[in-house]
Amino acid sequence: MTDPHHPASTPAVAVTGATGRLGGRVAHRLAAAGVPQRLLVRDPARAPRLPGATTAVAPFPDRDAVREALTGVDRVLMVSASETADRVDQHRAFVDAAAEAGVGHLVYISFCGAAPDATFTLARDHHATEEHIRATGMPHTFLRDNLYADFTPMLVGEDGAIRGPAGEGRAAVVAQDDIADAATAVLLAAPDHAGATYDLTGPEALGLDDIAGVITEATGRPTTYRPETVAEAYLSRASYSAPDWQLDAWVSTYTAIANGELADVTDHVERLTGHPATSLAEVLRKGW
Repeated sequence: MTDPHHPASTPAVAVTGATGRLGGRVAHRLAAAGVPQRLLVRDPARAPRLPGATTAVAPFPDRDAVREALTGVDRVLMVSASETADRVDQHRAFVDAAAEAGVGHLVYISFCGAAPDATFTLARDHHATEEHIRATGMPHTFLRDNLYADFTPMLVGEDGAIRGPAGEGRAAVVAQDDIADAATAVLLAAPDHAGATYDLTGPEALGLDDIAGVITEATGRPTTYRPETVAEAYLSRASYSAPDWQLDAWVSTYTAIANGELADVTDHVERLTGHPATSLAEVLRKGW
């Protein structure tokens, strides 16, 4: 994993998003495995203090900073940037800088069903990023996550209802710990996963009424699912004064579920990690 043209002290792995929930999980796992790493962050004060880790301030759009931070690094975990109108441009800038730095393998956190015509609008962004990565010729692996199981309680409104135009669709929500385990496994054996795409899901596909029931049991907070029409969904979110692209993303999360685009269950978590995917009930029991 060490490039003979760079000092042995150069970390073999770089992790973006290390101040966040997913990147931070991966960084802690790599540290526990004794792997030297470089954490690419925007705010060094928020970076985790981990043995064998160094920190570089390298926001995605800053190609010079990213290129410098990744020079000599063999493997990179690219956690997708925060949701913004220009996220694809940010991703492209980061990918180009990684290619210029000579990165040997890029592991990208994508989304299930990434495609140019995906119902979920942000899945289209992930497709555009995947295509740009392919175009560079860098060895890569795509980890396409389903919806985060950990975040399902955040779907619940103050009145205890999950509202959205999901109909009777289902989603195979996945634990962030499982994603982190899978990403770590890929980073540690990157050549074995070159060119691969993995769909990371939970062990079962759940309807929003099922999810509401699990939340009720885990938290003790009575929760229900109240289906909306698409028009009702836009209207109920209008008070947030969010930009149009954000409203489209929120609503299309539910319509993607309704269209069955998040219902497939895979064994990819177990194949990569050696342990079964974690159920939503277990995720919420741990979190509550």
